[in-house]
Amino acid sequence: MSEPRSSESGFPIKGVYTAADLPEELDSRLGGPGEFPYTRGVYPTMYTSRPWTMRQYAGFGTATESNARYHQLLRAGTMGLSVAFDLPTQMGYDSDDPIAHGEVGKVGVAIDSIDDMRLLFDGIPLDKVSTSMTINAPGSVLLLLYQLVAEENGVAGSALNGTIQNDILKEYIARGTYIFPPKPSLRLVADTFGYCRKEVPKWNTISISGYHMAEAGASPAQEIAFTLANGVEYVRAALAAGLAVDDFAPRLSFFFVARTTLLEEVAKFRAARRIWARLMRDDFGAKNPKSMMLRFHTQTAGVQLTAQQPEVNLVRVAVQGLGAVLGGTQSLHTNSFDEAIALPTEKAARLALRTQQVLAYETDLTATVDPFAGSYVVEAMTAEIEAAATELMERVADHGSAVDAIEAGFQKREIEQSAYRIAQEIDSGERVVVGLNRFTVDEEEPYEPLRVDPTIEAAQGERLTRLRAERDAGAVERGLAELRAAAEGTENVLYPMKEALRARATVGEVCGTLRQVWGLYRPSDRF
Repeated sequence: MSEPRSSESGFPIKGVYTAADLPEELDSRLGGPGEFPYTRGVYPTMYTSRPWTMRQYAGFGTATESNARYHQLLRAGTMGLSVAFDLPTQMGYDSDDPIAHGEVGKVGVAIDSIDDMRLLFDGIPLDKVSTSMTINAPGSVLLLLYQLVAEENGVAGSALNGTIQNDILKEYIARGTYIFPPKPSLRLVADTFGYCRKEVPKWNTISISGYHMAEAGASPAQEIAFTLANGVEYVRAALAAGLAVDDFAPRLSFFFVARTTLLEEVAKFRAARRIWARLMRDDFGAKNPKSMMLRFHTQTAGVQLTAQQPEVNLVRVAVQGLGAVLGGTQSLHTNSFDEAIALPTEKAARLALRTQQVLAYETDLTATVDPFAGSYVVEAMTAEIEAAATELMERVADHGSAVDAIEAGFQKREIEQSAYRIAQEIDSGERVVVGLNRFTVDEEEPYEPLRVDPTIEAAQGERLTRLRAERDAGAVERGLAELRAAAEGTENVLYPMKEALRARATVGEVCGTLRQVWGLYRPSDRF
């Protein structure tokens, strides 16, 4: 008999599972759908009453170009928008800053001021559309710009639905778009929690992300362990800022990947819900059931897409999306088949959305809740991942906190070891990647990718020049001075930040003001 295959998380996968493999006390581990510990899903009816929110991640070039893509997606039936920002915006720099040269509009949309945000959401009903913004270090800035545009259109903050990623800790682990050192960054996150509780109460103030760690090579167990450990750190930061757990925890959300290893991914999502529910109830004393519910968005695994035979990615994305749905996601973005080559074309983005629509409306996935409950293999895998993730979280805690572990390089080192193992397996052919190391073709078919207009940077620079000439410079200076004073003290910085942005201060000016007070983070820094 052949050797058992290993899971992505490192435990052996048996050829056959039986009732003997089910974990002890299965009933208490499961609960009912919508009941503690939420293994079977956070809502009693899940998709039987309505499907998950179908999002498509989009944003490129100028705000006007991205706005046109959003209208196309809404006409195609998407239920929520997911905004991609370019690197200068993610790092808190204006498009005419020398450091932004060559990157403006490349991997997302360039947003420099409220003028750009007005164009980005022109004609879109912000009281009816749920918007997710993939932005971290300057997440509060982009949220306030969104709120200001909504208010100009008669939409109150209380009517806004959406999410900012706002997860700075994973940037130090796996991605790198941080600005400030961890301590002031955590203060900014906590200020955002407090502000949204009062001003934008339905907004998800953070999307604690394992996705980027998974893309960097984390195993499923590492993905949820390090993500939930970061979640614990955010809860502690909010409590230290004087917030009560049940005042902010119901608005926490998470962001995970969905790989092609469908069974293990389903088990991963179920294990993550169970761990988080127990943490919030037992460690933090949460009383509100919503504080214990791990609600999450899923994106299919971009790292598993290939530039070779890109149409095969359509099959991969369908399998990945299936795993997310079977795992009980609250919203889903399906990658376009051409993303390993360039930004998605309009047709590719539409096909990605159609993949979700087929899953929702042509299959029987929405007919019943948690169809894998009681499955020998899935319940055994759920218990395996739960145990492995819990052990990793304890190793993080041994450093003192997630931040201490980050500073020691623990998470990054563990993820790099996993990534190296995966790369070796692909290079040796042990891990099959269709079209890359097996089932290859001699000649690839021609493909015309979406190309970003190279004149965007100059155009954005001209817009900034006009903005600075037209605005009330005194009002901007006063707004930034008040922001600086708040950052130097203990006042919630989002209130003066909003007024500075209303006066047409730019993203770069606001972040630059905070840089002057809080400094920049470099990996070698201690704090």
